Amino acid sequence: MITISKEDYLKSILEAESEGEKVISATLSHRLSVSAPAVTMALRRLKKDGWVAVHADGRVALTNAGRKIAQRTVVRHHLIERMLAEIFGLEWYLVHDEAERLEHAVSSVFEAKLAQKLGSAGICPHGNSVMPETAETRRRRGLRLLSEAEPGRAYRVSSVYERDAQLLRFLEDCGIRPGSKLRVLQRNYDQTVSLSADKGKVSLGGPAAERVWVAPIKADGAGGKQTATRND
Repeated sequence: MITISKEDYLKSILEAESEGEKVISATLSHRLSVSAPAVTMALRRLKKDGWVAVHADGRVALTNAGRKIAQRTVVRHHLIERMLAEIFGLEWYLVHDEAERLEHAVSSVFEAKLAQKLGSAGICPHGNSVMPETAETRRRRGLRLLSEAEPGRAYRVSSVYERDAQLLRFLEDCGIRPGSKLRVLQRNYDQTVSLSADKGKVSLGGPAAERVWVAPIKADGAGGKQTATRND
């Protein structure tokens, strides 16, 4: 039987994989804010259900059945975020936590209605695709991390890391949100990045800049108009 806790574990494994982490017990303990013994017990149950495999080196992997459940939970989360933003007008930096609470309560019937209303594709308010993407996939689409952006270049924010409420609020206060334009003024010795954003000049620390994906804005040679590289 699937429970809220089990769905959370399976989704966390899927997300950690997409972010390039080696998924072990400590990874899940940190991401879910639970004790090591609790993770051990949960993995034992998930393994018994046939949803995860635990390898000799401690690495945790989803089985095909477990991946399907994780992906279904991710889709529900995505649809709820879009519903909250597109239908109810909830601010983009608040929708993730609300969706975390609501994703387990959505029936398959309501999920189908949401997909019909919003479309099964599209991006969430944070600029992310339905399924978690790896850094390699994003780079193949021409994106780069803000921490790697070139001084003097203009960029459009493509997406931001959504599982940190304080970061999202901070970025909003700085005028850095999906779709917004910014110019990199300088990359500083202390690993901060000086930017010109919607709300003026701002200095962003390395850890925050590593959570923002941007697309270069190319100048149109004919009239000097700037256009962002298409990344969706």
